[in-house]
Amino acid sequence: MNEQRERRPRVAVVFGGRNSEHAVSLLGAGSVLSVIDRDKYDVVPVGITQDGRWVLASGEQRYAIEATVDESGPALALPTGEATLVALSPGRIPEELGAVDVVFPVLHGPFGEDGTIQGLLEMAGVRYVGSGVLASSVGMDKEYMKAVLAAAGLPIGRYAVVRDRDWRLDRERVLKEVQGLGWPVFVKPARAGSSQGISKATSPGELAEAIELARAHDPKVLVEAAVEGREIECAVLESLDDAPPVAGVPGEVLIRDDHEFYDFTAKYTEGHIDLDVPARVPAEVTERLKSMAVRAFEALSCEGLARVDFFHTPDGGIVLNEINTMPGFTATSVAPQLWAASGLPYPGLVDRLIQLALRRSVGLR
Repeated sequence: MNEQRERRPRVAVVFGGRNSEHAVSLLGAGSVLSVIDRDKYDVVPVGITQDGRWVLASGEQRYAIEATVDESGPALALPTGEATLVALSPGRIPEELGAVDVVFPVLHGPFGEDGTIQGLLEMAGVRYVGSGVLASSVGMDKEYMKAVLAAAGLPIGRYAVVRDRDWRLDRERVLKEVQGLGWPVFVKPARAGSSQGISKATSPGELAEAIELARAHDPKVLVEAAVEGREIECAVLESLDDAPPVAGVPGEVLIRDDHEFYDFTAKYTEGHIDLDVPARVPAEVTERLKSMAVRAFEALSCEGLARVDFFHTPDGGIVLNEINTMPGFTATSVAPQLWAASGLPYPGLVDRLIQLALRRSVGLR
């Protein structure tokens, strides 16, 4: 009697997106697709172009995604080889998404990491990798992220929010208020990631220019007081059972001399940073960092994975800078490197996230 073959779970890897982090998403999806176990899962690659079209390819096709990391955001270039594409009209959702067991959204920034696609999948009753609607949206909006972290008793730095209406109608008042943070300050879009649109301002003239640069990405801008300290990052994973989330070993981001801070170029091109993992800090500091990372993960009700970024100050203090609910996800990105150093290599990390999503219920949880 022939044994019936068990059906493999069908996984849709969704990538691209309608924002300036499009290229970063392509690189992450290329890495995921290169290691996902095709003997264990059926795979459906789904690309979202910058104009909102959903592009489908055969789940059996192995292909590479090629993109130049450029802040201008290159167009979706996929797939290579013989894969057949179906380009759908803007606003239409591929029917194949209703026939998958889990979606792996390798998406960053607005319209991907901010709760939008998570809400769509919730409405469709489809399981997916990563945090839900609330955690994703709060984690994307740095103003509300900081408010939640502060309410949970976690140490954050001083900051100010520049809103669109205030900037347009009363710019001088806004500039005066923001200068109360002292110099220098870091100016960034409130709802963007991957260091897009971030700059450092050391004077009132530079501040106005920096706000305009950030506003090119987001009408709401966050201005943060500079924190002197070592930049240390910690990755967190949800547990497969009912145990609490776990944090991996922290790593320190070491920026080379040609960059003042951890900007887009330093983050996504080779040769500009080093990751020292484990971070060379006392054991007591390591435990505090890991504990705070888990507390931040739970404060936002995160699921799946997250990366939590800290500053370790000269006086031994710790300042939590931000949490990222879908961190950069190539094999050489910081979070996967931290997990590899903690004993979970990249292919195992991808599998762990899919398994977590498959075990999750649909609907309210």
